Amino acid sequence: MSGKVVLYYFDGRGKMESIRWLLAVAGVEFEEVFLTTRAQYEKLVNDGALLFHQVPMVEMDGMKLVQSKAIRNYIAGKYNLYGKELKERGEVLGLHGPPNGGFSDAHSKRVMRKKRKTDTQTTKEIHKHENFPPLYYIHLTPFQWIMFLVGNQLSCADVNFFEACLMLEEELPTILSSFPNIQAFQKRMEAIPTINKFLQPGRQRKPVPDEVHVKIVREVLSHIYI
Repeated sequence: MSGKVVLYYFDGRGKMESIRWLLAVAGVEFEEVFLTTRAQYEKLVNDGALLFHQVPMVEMDGMKLVQSKAIRNYIAGKYNLYGKELKERGEVLGLHGPPNGGFSDAHSKRVMRKKRKTDTQTTKEIHKHENFPPLYYIHLTPFQWIMFLVGNQLSCADVNFFEACLMLEEELPTILSSFPNIQAFQKRMEAIPTINKFLQPGRQRKPVPDEVHVKIVREVLSHIYI
Protein backbone atom coordinates (compact mmCIF):
# COMPACT_ATOMS: atom_id res chain seq x y z
CA MET A 1 0.00 0.00 0.00
CA SER A 2 2.82 2.44 0.83
CA GLY A 3 4.02 2.48 -2.77
CA LYS A 4 0.61 3.24 -4.22
CA VAL A 5 -0.20 6.76 -5.41
CA VAL A 6 -3.85 7.72 -4.90
CA LEU A 7 -5.45 10.99 -5.99
CA TYR A 8 -8.52 12.36 -4.19
CA TYR A 9 -10.46 14.89 -6.21
CA PHE A 10 -13.37 15.27 -8.60
CA ASP A 11 -13.72 13.43 -11.90
CA GLY A 12 -12.58 16.52 -13.75
CA ARG A 13 -9.64 18.80 -14.37
CA GLY A 14 -9.46 21.65 -11.91
CA LYS A 15 -6.40 21.81 -9.68
CA MET A 16 -5.63 18.10 -10.08
CA GLU A 17 -5.09 17.99 -13.84
CA SER A 18 -1.57 19.46 -13.80
CA ILE A 19 -0.72 16.95 -11.06
CA ARG A 20 -1.98 14.08 -13.23
CA TRP A 21 0.20 15.38 -16.04
CA LEU A 22 3.36 15.46 -13.92
CA LEU A 23 2.79 11.95 -12.58
CA ALA A 24 2.09 10.61 -16.07
CA VAL A 25 5.15 12.28 -17.58
CA ALA A 26 7.27 10.82 -14.76
CA GLY A 27 5.89 7.38 -15.61
CA VAL A 28 4.10 7.01 -12.28
CA GLU A 29 0.94 4.88 -12.24
CA PHE A 30 -1.79 6.24 -9.99
CA GLU A 31 -5.31 5.48 -8.82
CA GLU A 32 -8.10 7.98 -8.29
CA VAL A 33 -10.88 8.35 -5.77
CA PHE A 34 -13.54 10.68 -7.15
CA LEU A 35 -15.51 12.88 -4.78
CA THR A 36 -19.19 12.78 -5.71
CA THR A 37 -20.94 13.48 -2.40
CA ARG A 38 -20.60 15.86 0.51
CA ALA A 39 -20.39 12.84 2.85
CA GLN A 40 -17.16 11.63 1.18
CA TYR A 41 -15.56 15.02 1.68
CA GLU A 42 -16.69 15.29 5.31
CA LYS A 43 -15.30 11.83 6.09
CA LEU A 44 -11.89 12.85 4.75
CA VAL A 45 -12.03 15.98 6.91
CA ASN A 46 -13.14 14.06 10.01
CA ASP A 47 -10.41 11.45 9.47
CA GLY A 48 -7.80 14.21 9.47
CA ALA A 49 -6.79 13.51 5.87
CA LEU A 50 -7.25 17.05 4.57
CA LEU A 51 -4.94 19.68 5.99
CA PHE A 52 -6.82 23.02 5.85
CA HIS A 53 -9.84 20.96 4.67
CA GLN A 54 -8.60 21.29 1.09
CA VAL A 55 -8.64 19.16 -2.02
CA PRO A 56 -6.90 18.01 -4.13
CA MET A 57 -5.16 15.53 -1.87
CA VAL A 58 -2.54 13.02 -3.00
CA GLU A 59 -1.42 9.98 -1.03
CA MET A 60 2.16 9.05 -1.87
CA ASP A 61 5.31 8.03 -0.04
CA GLY A 62 3.34 7.57 3.18
CA MET A 63 2.08 11.18 3.14
CA LYS A 64 -1.22 12.91 2.51
CA LEU A 65 -0.22 15.94 0.45
CA VAL A 66 -2.54 18.90 -0.04
CA GLN A 67 -2.37 22.28 -1.78
CA SER A 68 -1.82 21.83 -5.50
CA LYS A 69 1.34 23.94 -5.69
CA ALA A 70 2.98 21.96 -2.87
CA ILE A 71 2.00 18.68 -4.54
CA ARG A 72 3.41 19.78 -7.90
CA ASN A 73 6.63 20.93 -6.26
CA TYR A 74 7.06 17.61 -4.46
CA ILE A 75 6.50 15.57 -7.62
CA ALA A 76 8.76 17.79 -9.70
CA GLY A 77 11.52 17.55 -7.10
CA LYS A 78 11.23 13.79 -6.68
CA TYR A 79 11.27 13.03 -10.40
CA ASN A 80 13.94 15.53 -11.45
CA LEU A 81 11.61 17.91 -13.27
CA TYR A 82 13.22 21.10 -11.91
CA GLY A 83 16.34 21.31 -14.04
CA LYS A 84 19.93 20.36 -13.25
CA GLU A 85 20.95 23.16 -10.93
CA LEU A 86 19.60 25.86 -8.64
CA LYS A 87 19.65 28.52 -11.37
CA GLU A 88 17.58 26.34 -13.68
CA ARG A 89 15.19 25.57 -10.83
CA GLY A 90 14.65 29.30 -10.37
CA GLU A 91 13.88 29.71 -14.07
CA VAL A 92 11.52 26.72 -14.05
CA LEU A 93 9.68 28.09 -11.02
CA GLY A 94 9.33 31.41 -12.79
CA LEU A 95 7.31 29.67 -15.49
CA HIS A 96 5.64 26.91 -13.50
CA GLY A 97 5.09 28.36 -10.06
CA PRO A 98 3.80 31.96 -10.12
CA PRO A 99 0.93 32.98 -7.82
CA ASN A 100 -1.65 31.95 -10.44
CA GLY A 101 -0.25 28.40 -10.45
CA GLY A 102 1.27 28.43 -13.90
CA PHE A 103 0.01 28.47 -17.47
CA SER A 104 -2.55 25.67 -17.20
CA ASP A 105 -4.02 26.78 -13.86
CA ALA A 106 -4.60 30.25 -15.20
CA HIS A 107 -6.37 28.83 -18.20
CA SER A 108 -8.47 26.43 -16.09
CA LYS A 109 -9.72 29.34 -14.02
CA ARG A 110 -10.75 31.12 -17.19
CA VAL A 111 -12.63 28.07 -18.48
CA MET A 112 -14.47 27.59 -15.19
CA ARG A 113 -15.74 31.15 -15.18
CA LYS A 114 -19.18 31.84 -16.53
CA LYS A 115 -18.79 32.12 -20.30
CA ARG A 116 -18.95 35.59 -21.78
CA LYS A 117 -21.82 36.25 -24.15
CA THR A 118 -19.74 37.08 -27.18
CA ASP A 119 -19.40 35.75 -30.69
CA THR A 120 -16.48 33.56 -31.72
CA GLN A 121 -14.43 36.35 -33.24
CA THR A 122 -14.79 38.55 -30.18
CA THR A 123 -13.80 35.64 -27.92
CA LYS A 124 -10.74 35.05 -30.09
CA GLU A 125 -9.72 38.68 -29.78
CA ILE A 126 -10.18 38.53 -26.01
CA HIS A 127 -7.82 35.57 -25.78
CA LYS A 128 -5.29 37.25 -28.05
CA HIS A 129 -5.17 40.29 -25.83
CA GLU A 130 -5.19 38.40 -22.54
CA ASN A 131 -2.06 36.69 -21.27
CA PHE A 132 -1.96 33.47 -23.29
CA PRO A 133 -0.50 33.60 -26.83
CA PRO A 134 1.47 36.79 -26.18
CA LEU A 135 2.92 35.32 -22.98
CA TYR A 136 3.73 32.06 -24.75
CA TYR A 137 5.40 33.91 -27.59
CA ILE A 138 7.49 36.04 -25.26
CA HIS A 139 8.75 32.95 -23.43
CA LEU A 140 9.34 30.82 -26.52
CA THR A 141 10.98 33.31 -28.88
CA PRO A 142 14.49 32.96 -27.31
CA PHE A 143 14.17 29.16 -27.37
CA GLN A 144 13.53 28.64 -31.08
CA TRP A 145 16.53 26.33 -31.64
CA ILE A 146 16.49 24.22 -28.49
CA MET A 147 14.38 21.38 -27.17
CA PHE A 148 13.16 22.61 -23.79
CA LEU A 149 12.11 25.88 -22.16
CA VAL A 150 14.83 25.72 -19.50
CA GLY A 151 18.17 23.96 -19.84
CA ASN A 152 18.58 20.78 -21.87
CA GLN A 153 16.17 18.42 -20.13
CA LEU A 154 12.42 18.11 -19.66
CA SER A 155 11.01 20.12 -16.75
CA CYS A 156 7.63 20.75 -15.18
CA ALA A 157 7.58 24.10 -16.99
CA ASP A 158 7.51 22.27 -20.34
CA VAL A 159 4.75 19.96 -19.15
CA ASN A 160 2.62 22.76 -17.76
CA PHE A 161 3.13 24.87 -20.87
CA PHE A 162 2.21 22.01 -23.21
CA GLU A 163 -0.91 21.19 -21.18
CA ALA A 164 -2.05 24.81 -21.37
CA CYS A 165 -1.53 24.93 -25.14
CA LEU A 166 -3.74 21.87 -25.58
CA MET A 167 -6.49 23.35 -23.44
CA LEU A 168 -6.37 26.63 -25.31
CA GLU A 169 -6.66 24.84 -28.65
CA GLU A 170 -9.74 22.98 -27.40
CA GLU A 171 -11.56 26.29 -27.24
CA LEU A 172 -9.96 27.94 -30.25
CA PRO A 173 -8.35 25.34 -32.54
CA THR A 174 -6.46 27.77 -34.77
CA ILE A 175 -5.40 30.39 -32.24
CA LEU A 176 -1.79 29.16 -32.08
CA SER A 177 -1.42 28.76 -35.83
CA SER A 178 0.53 32.00 -36.12
CA PHE A 179 3.06 30.90 -33.50
CA PRO A 180 5.45 28.48 -35.28
CA ASN A 181 7.76 28.21 -32.28
CA ILE A 182 4.89 26.96 -30.16
CA GLN A 183 3.82 24.48 -32.81
CA ALA A 184 7.35 23.11 -33.06
CA PHE A 185 7.47 22.85 -29.27
CA GLN A 186 4.20 20.90 -29.26
CA LYS A 187 5.52 18.39 -31.79
CA ARG A 188 8.66 17.83 -29.73
CA MET A 189 6.60 17.25 -26.62
CA GLU A 190 4.21 14.85 -28.36
CA ALA A 191 7.20 12.71 -29.34
CA ILE A 192 8.18 12.07 -25.71
CA PRO A 193 7.00 8.49 -24.94
CA THR A 194 5.31 9.15 -21.59
CA ILE A 195 3.51 12.20 -22.98
CA ASN A 196 2.45 10.34 -26.10
CA LYS A 197 1.07 7.56 -23.88
CA PHE A 198 -0.90 10.00 -21.72
CA LEU A 199 -2.42 11.59 -24.83
CA GLN A 200 -3.93 8.31 -25.99
CA PRO A 201 -7.69 7.67 -25.61
CA GLY A 202 -8.65 5.89 -22.43
CA ARG A 203 -5.88 7.40 -20.31
CA GLN A 204 -6.54 9.51 -17.19
CA ARG A 205 -6.77 12.92 -18.81
CA LYS A 206 -10.05 14.63 -18.05
CA PRO A 207 -12.45 16.33 -20.50
CA VAL A 208 -13.53 19.96 -20.55
CA PRO A 209 -15.71 20.65 -17.48
CA ASP A 210 -19.44 20.49 -18.12
CA GLU A 211 -22.48 21.56 -16.09
CA VAL A 212 -22.74 18.18 -14.37
CA HIS A 213 -19.16 18.46 -13.13
CA VAL A 214 -19.70 22.01 -11.90
CA LYS A 215 -22.87 20.94 -10.04
CA ILE A 216 -21.03 18.12 -8.24
CA VAL A 217 -18.18 20.43 -7.22
CA ARG A 218 -20.64 22.97 -5.82
CA GLU A 219 -22.52 20.30 -3.87
CA VAL A 220 -19.42 18.67 -2.38
CA LEU A 221 -17.84 22.02 -1.50
CA SER A 222 -21.11 23.64 -0.45
CA HIS A 223 -19.36 25.50 2.39
CA ILE A 224 -17.51 27.49 -0.30
CA TYR A 225 -20.28 27.84 -2.89
CA ILE A 226 -23.01 29.20 -0.63
